[in-house]
Order: sequence, then structure tokens, then C-alpha cells
Amino acid sequence: MLDKLCLLSVLPLLAIASPSPPRGASNFAGSTTSFAFPPPNVTATIPDPNFPDATAVNFFGPTPTGDEAAAIATAPVLAQVDSAFPLSRPDTSDKKGSKFNVLRQWGNLSPMFSNDADAFGLPDASPLIPEGCGITQVHLLHRHGARYPTSGSAPSQFAAKLHNATAGAGFSASGPLEFLNAWTYKLGAEILTPFGREQLYNLGVGFRVRYGELLKGFDDLPVWRTTSEERMVDSALQFAAGFFGVQSYQTSYHELIEIEAQGFNTTLAPYDQCANANNNVSALGSIMSSKWAAIYTVPTVKRLSKSIKGVNLTATDIIAMQQACAYETVALGFSSFCNLFTEEEWEQFEYFNDLSFWYGNGPGNPAVAAQGVGWAQELISRLTQTRITNFDTSVNGTIVSSNTTFPLNQPIFVDATHDTIISAIVTAMNFTSLSKSGPLPTDHIQKDRQWIVTHISPFGSNMVGQVLSCPASDKPTHIRFVLNDAVVPLTGIKGCKADKNGLCELSSFISGLQQRIGEIDYQFDCFANYTVPTPDNIVDGRFPPALRNATA
Repeated sequence: MLDKLCLLSVLPLLAIASPSPPRGASNFAGSTTSFAFPPPNVTATIPDPNFPDATAVNFFGPTPTGDEAAAIATAPVLAQVDSAFPLSRPDTSDKKGSKFNVLRQWGNLSPMFSNDADAFGLPDASPLIPEGCGITQVHLLHRHGARYPTSGSAPSQFAAKLHNATAGAGFSASGPLEFLNAWTYKLGAEILTPFGREQLYNLGVGFRVRYGELLKGFDDLPVWRTTSEERMVDSALQFAAGFFGVQSYQTSYHELIEIEAQGFNTTLAPYDQCANANNNVSALGSIMSSKWAAIYTVPTVKRLSKSIKGVNLTATDIIAMQQACAYETVALGFSSFCNLFTEEEWEQFEYFNDLSFWYGNGPGNPAVAAQGVGWAQELISRLTQTRITNFDTSVNGTIVSSNTTFPLNQPIFVDATHDTIISAIVTAMNFTSLSKSGPLPTDHIQKDRQWIVTHISPFGSNMVGQVLSCPASDKPTHIRFVLNDAVVPLTGIKGCKADKNGLCELSSFISGLQQRIGEIDYQFDCFANYTVPTPDNIVDGRFPPALRNATA
């Protein structure tokens, strides 16, 4: 009898443990959800007599300031960006707990991490100022922080596909895809995520610690620039709050907001003024990356299709799910999409983004150097303290002709831009170490490439031009560029010799970059009616000069 009672007591447990059949998706699966704070009709009155500010309270305690930091010149080792708190680090589906970092496989959707020293071919170089040298000026070009997807992005289309399926015969997901049965699309569009705000605030703090000493060279408030899109303005403000402090940043500098729209020149968003950045020429990146996607996603589609009924998965869906992993992680801190994919599949996704940028926004596209040339002209103007007088590129003549909006003698310059513009600028400046492996193949991963978008244009990407005096003095003698904490060789600039620290004599750099600017035909590359050569062997972002006479 006891045995029978024991058996009966186990039966409910067995029933609970037995596998259940795949359940159908909820009718809200794939729908979009959102939340806005503060609550409607609730506002904060400033000033509010119930909540006086610190000035009104006026009990500050001691407030003496210290001296400025100059860690880039004084620290024995470089403090690096090696984490993305508070984001959860995803696992892969095949190697749980491995050292492989999925966060670093998302191309332009990855958070910025400090690059390894040898990322661009200078393993012995450091962003720290070389011994015996001094720093006289810095030029910072940075991307905005992590954002929601752009409008109409692949993840939102995948969500709509799932939600549409619930309105018909429905779908059911099981195994690794079971979460889709109740998944909703929680992403906004275009604007910064909380983590994106953190990135730019931290960048401002870090830049003050590294280069704050240069503030002593100002005799007026700095003028820094961004564009008018909300994420661009917010990124610039977060940077300034980190650099100057929340209580004082609004009175410590001037923010020049350049309009980002058709009909307005700005070197920080030049694609709006370049016709060939908005037609079939610019579509080359999507065409070439799609060829690779059609190859690498085949086994993934086959594997994941076993776990969903009522929805036909495609290569486009796989890309959308990998992008959703990145976007949800930087917005929500975690994504169930991430651990669907193997280590190899994440490497394949990274290469997908590398192809997209190489052929759409990098050395393999004939209209890209033209998009980056305007900022290069502004750099020369600042380095030589000479006004630009020829306005046949994306340079805004009104802005750069005024000492109020475009001062030339600042020790610290800061410009905020987009991922595709950073890649356009390094192309225009002929950073050949990034492109020396040549055109990227679309049928396999090129293992030895240095064109890796995660290293070039991630969320929060930053490139710093360090103007140095070697030996240390008040007179600048050299320049070099540091991209996400790795020094970039300047040997693509005529007159710049190979140097273990990436240094180039300032006079040689200026003349060499001026020559490079002269080689870029902005009007032709942006407005001529041409077809990209097949095969596309372009490696410098220009339409081949030898073929120009053959175009219509």
C-alpha cells in the first residue's frame, strides 16, 4: 500500500516534468509597446519654492578647486574602456561562458571598447604622449551614443511580421524561440538610450581627465559643434556635462548646432548634400552585404526554422534578429535574441556589417571620400589658422567664415557626428592601414582585414588628433591620430613616414593632406551620373579618375 501511495505522489511531479506541446503565440506577440515619463500632466516648476535649488539653500560647504588633469601625458598606463556597464554580456548558443565577447561583434551597433594597440598595425604605440613630447592641441571627432533603431529598421519589420502572423492562422514557437510567443517590440526610434547617454557622459569625463590641462590655453569659451538631430544634440550635451560638470556646463562653452537636413551644408552630416550618397551608388553596401547574408544565414535559417511554425524565416529575418540582439541590449540591458546564435554566426554578422560599410560608407564606395573631405578641409583650416575661401564641398561657408562660430585658435576642438561620417572621414584622409587588405570578398570572411567597423565606428566612437611638440615646447611639430584608443599610421598621407608611434611632422601632414584633398573631386563623385565599376576594386573612396571620361 505504501508503494502505491508513493507512486501516486510521484505522478503529479511526472506530469509537471513532462514536455508540453508548443503553445501558440499570444495575440500581442510582435506588437509595439512604449512608455513615457514623467506621467501626463505632471510638470516640474523651476524654480519651485517647495524645492529650492542649491544656490537658494546656499550651504555648499568647502568648494576649493584643484588643478587640471593631464593623464594622457602623466599616467604610466592608459585607462581603457573595457566594459559596457550596465549591459549584460550575452552568451553564444554553442559556447556558454567563453571569453568570446558578443558585444564586440556588432559593427556599428557595438558599444565602443578601447581597441587593442595593434588594431591598425602599430602594436608598440600608445595614446599616451610619447616620452619627451608635449601636447599643444586636440581635435576630437566623436559619434553619438547608443540609440534606438532608425525608423523602419529590420527589427521593427520582423516584429510586424510576427504580429501580422498572429492576426491570421497564428504561429507557435518552441525551444530557443519560445520567447517569441509573448515577445513585444519595446524599442523606440532614432533617439539615445539610457546607456547611450552614459557613454557620452563618460566620454566627457574621460576627456577632461586626459586633456583637461589644455583648458589653460583658452582665453574665451570653447565653441564645439554637433548637428540638429535629437540624438546628436543630446550626445553633445551629455559630453559637455561630463567634461564641465552638470552644474556648470551650460555656462562653460558654446554649442554650435548645425542643421542636418536637405539644403543645409554641414561637414558633420554631408550625405544630405551629396546626391550619390542617396541613390544606387550608396545602395552598393546593402547589395554586397546581402550577397554574404544569402550565404551565411542558410544553416541558421534551417536550424531556427525547426523551432517556429506559422512563420517562414528568411535571411532577412536572421539579420533582423541579430540586430535586435544589439539594439535590445543597448536599450534594455539584455536581449533573448543574443544567445540564439553561435560564435561563428556572430563573426559572420560582424563581417556582414564590415561589407556594408566598406562598400556603402568606406573605401569601396566612389562617393565616400567626397563626403569626408569637408571635415578634412576644416581640420587644415584649424591647424593652419587660415580661413577656407573655396566652398565647393559640404563646408558651410557662413559658419566657417566667422570667428564666432568657427574659431581657429582653440586648444580643444570637439565635433559630434555619425558612424558613416567617421568612416567617410578616415577614407577621405587616406588612412590606408584600414584598407590595405583591399576589396572585401562577399563569399567568405577575409581573416586578415583591418577594416572592422567595430573598431572604427561603434556607438560612442571617437577619433582624437593629437598635435604634439617633440621635444616638448610651445611650438607644435608633430601630429597623430588615435581611433578608439589605438594609434593609426599616417603613411597614406604623402610625406608622412613610417613611425612606431604614428607620428608625422606637422608640416608634412598639412601639405600631404592638402594634396589628398585636391585629389578628391567632390562635384564629380557626388553628382556625376556614373555606374560603380564591376568588379569594384576601389580602395580609396573615389571614382577611378581613369574612368571619368567614359561616364555620361
